[in-house]
Amino acid sequence: MTIILVITGYLAVLMILSRLTARQSTNEVFFRGERKSPWYLVAWGMIGASISGVTFVSVPGMVLSSQMTYLQMCLGFILGYVLVAFVLLPLFYRLNLTTIYSFLGEVLGREAYKTGAWFFLLSKMTGAAARFYVVCLVIWQVLWTSAAPHLVQNTPSSSLPEGGMWGFCLIVFLMVALIWLYTRRGGIKTLVWTDGLQTLCMFTALALIIYKVMGQLDMGLADAARAIIADEHSRVFVFDDWISRQNFWKQFFSGMFVVIVMTGLDQDMMQKNLTCRSLRDAQKDMCTYGLAFVPANLLFLSLGILLVLLAQQNNMSIPDAGDQLLPMFAATGALGQDVLILFLLGLVAASFSSADSALTAMTTSFCVDILGCPDDERLRRRVHIAMAISFVAVILMFRMANSPSVIDAIYVMCGYTYGPLLGLFAYAMIQGRFRETEATRSHGVKESRCQDLSHFTLHTPHSTSHFRHGSASIPCFISPLLCFALDQFSQYMWNYHFGYELLMLNGLLTFFGLCIARRIQNINH
Repeated sequence: MTIILVITGYLAVLMILSRLTARQSTNEVFFRGERKSPWYLVAWGMIGASISGVTFVSVPGMVLSSQMTYLQMCLGFILGYVLVAFVLLPLFYRLNLTTIYSFLGEVLGREAYKTGAWFFLLSKMTGAAARFYVVCLVIWQVLWTSAAPHLVQNTPSSSLPEGGMWGFCLIVFLMVALIWLYTRRGGIKTLVWTDGLQTLCMFTALALIIYKVMGQLDMGLADAARAIIADEHSRVFVFDDWISRQNFWKQFFSGMFVVIVMTGLDQDMMQKNLTCRSLRDAQKDMCTYGLAFVPANLLFLSLGILLVLLAQQNNMSIPDAGDQLLPMFAATGALGQDVLILFLLGLVAASFSSADSALTAMTTSFCVDILGCPDDERLRRRVHIAMAISFVAVILMFRMANSPSVIDAIYVMCGYTYGPLLGLFAYAMIQGRFRETEATRSHGVKESRCQDLSHFTLHTPHSTSHFRHGSASIPCFISPLLCFALDQFSQYMWNYHFGYELLMLNGLLTFFGLCIARRIQNINH
């Protein structure tokens, strides 16, 4: 009962914030937050929005399979965020964009624009729903265990207790309905504030869980730090094995490109950054939360090592799957009722901060990019409801499949679909040429002022820049297929499994495919 009261109280606070921040319900408020968001609040909230509920559960367990080498990728994140801040953000602010895929339409034409938007919607719907499914499954298992422990003694951790399907469906429906309810009026303006609260709750829960685990181990802060450093799972850098997926350079450059694609070219992650008052504020926001990822993930990984030490101290068997390490202690009540409540609170906060922004971004992209109706408020409200219903439907489809391998396949597919976005934007940025208008030159506009950057225009002659029917979408669909074939071939011939570097290869193949398509188009013309 205490668990339900805590979560209900948390959701009530979200609803109050929604009411306070969404006194107006215009598309300008929903899509762009009126471009008045404080950069420091956006930066703080983006940390939570970038850490999903699956991350909250999974990262501590990563120490079992890859030690602390994930920090190598986090170091690559920093460079990626710097590139996004000083290459992509000036471009998006200069064009005064509502959605970042409008840039593709300006440079490459309508077909490339729609192709990029559809790839985003496909990736975001499946990826966000898969992550939210896992979180709903964990939450329902905890609630069901608390209510009827005798029914779940022999239930596998990856499935629902017998008879729990209707309860799981109710959990999914209620959680998505609540997200829709507090985002339906203010949209992105509301999320800037609610994400700040959710980030605070998530890190408070994480810090208190670490404190409780240290207490169980009878360690102070200095003792815990020494134990973590001395543990065999604390290895961070791998320079001696070029084949390993944990090789430093693979992880570092993969991290850089993951940020460029999954943040800089993702409407979900960029929409809040585009609500800042100026380009300079947006750059400060992005660099700040980019730097925060190293200490944030260091905390999660340190918790993982402490949990391994606690399992060894109590002669407990360590789970084969890293995802089960934190739930084994927190979700079962092994660390006490207070840790169970903190775990669920952190999980709900992390999952809500990623799912609510995904729902808002998909609504924005569908209205602006696909339907081309950025000013129709009635249509926006209908699309928002439709996206929420679709979100629930996709989550329940995962439940019907009831296979962890299906979730893995969805994550792999999302990785494949971001590659064409990387290739499209790289090609568009090379093709695009900027020039100031006469009005801009006469007024001496400064680039640090967002409202004045709208005077800049993009010079893209239609006859030489825009793709004709089929010539832009075909390379974007062929490239992931080629990447899949190359991955299978490399496994068969050399037993080499592509990791995150497949994203870079996917983008490169898309880029060259667009170059070939343009050359063929010019020859035929």
